Amino acid sequence: MITLSRTDQSVIGRWWWTVDRWTLATVFLIATIGVVLIQAASPPVAERIGLDNFHFIQHHVMMLIPTLIIMVGVSLLSPKGVRRMALIMFLLSLVGVALTLVSGVQIKGATRWIHLPGLSVQPSEFIKPAFAVVAAWLFAQARHTNNVVYFGVCIVFYLMIVALLLMQPDLGMTFVVSAVWFGQFFIAGLPILLVAVLVVCGLSGLVGAYFLFPHVQSRVNRFLDPAAGDNYQVQRALDAFQHGGLWGTGPGQGTVKMTIPDAHADFIFAVAGEELGMLWCLFIVLLFGVVVMRSFARAYGEQSLFVMLGSAGLAMQFGLQACINMASSLHMMPTKGMTLPFISYGGSSLIALGIGVGMLLALTRKRFGQGDLP
Repeated sequence: MITLSRTDQSVIGRWWWTVDRWTLATVFLIATIGVVLIQAASPPVAERIGLDNFHFIQHHVMMLIPTLIIMVGVSLLSPKGVRRMALIMFLLSLVGVALTLVSGVQIKGATRWIHLPGLSVQPSEFIKPAFAVVAAWLFAQARHTNNVVYFGVCIVFYLMIVALLLMQPDLGMTFVVSAVWFGQFFIAGLPILLVAVLVVCGLSGLVGAYFLFPHVQSRVNRFLDPAAGDNYQVQRALDAFQHGGLWGTGPGQGTVKMTIPDAHADFIFAVAGEELGMLWCLFIVLLFGVVVMRSFARAYGEQSLFVMLGSAGLAMQFGLQACINMASSLHMMPTKGMTLPFISYGGSSLIALGIGVGMLLALTRKRFGQGDLP
């Protein structure tokens, strides 16, 4: 049996005694629940489109294993290493998002994917964690140096991202990036009047999107009035929650899930509701809450403004994505094609989440003076 003592000066030894092991274990538990739910949800979907029953679960596990390895690998980085990695990833993903407008593949009315040999990549998934870290560094530099140039660069980057995402169009991703950016803006201690102006601008943008984008208008109208259009998936998801009740039908025993087209992806929380029941759903919510709240707690005690803002931004992003997915399944907000972190079936979105959580774990590691050990 291999044991790591507190005096172990190896990279793994220092990592083990400084990383938030509770958050790490919680993420692994969430991923395990995801495997169980995809195994239960995906066979009917695969059969419907003529694939092998185990196609989706096999592909998910093949993506999940390297994702978890990448997550642990990224968590070994120092804050400086995280910053450098985020900057490189931000620039590459920014180019990738721009390329989707030129040579991207249109799926469900949006051009968000680039086809590579054997893989479809959604560059905007990678821009989320990367920009959260880059924005944190720019905000921190602006505060430390009192140089408005850093603010200007950050605002320009943000406007570029929003413009590219809206051209795809991807309002949901735009909302997540904006919410995290506004949150970091506020935490950085910037003038409250400026924060208020930005919030008003954000709300005005949401109202404008309703009138500018037909698909947004359709989703909002269907949310406010179910009779205004096709609400089949949402209604079946609500039926699944009702069928599951408090205790659920048992893993693999659900029947309503078979009629939900995206049961393995955007509506996998409904599968949890039917087969595991309300209590397990609340437990899943609790697990996401543990990751977010522990990250906030560790970020709160940080002396480095960059680390605090980066940790807070990544934690907000992780929690907000989970809330949007679950709220959509419960018809608490208009539907949005956003995965439930580490639970929904995914490719590039899963890898991007692994990188984002790895950065979060790296930034929230305990630091004592100049080193990583007490």
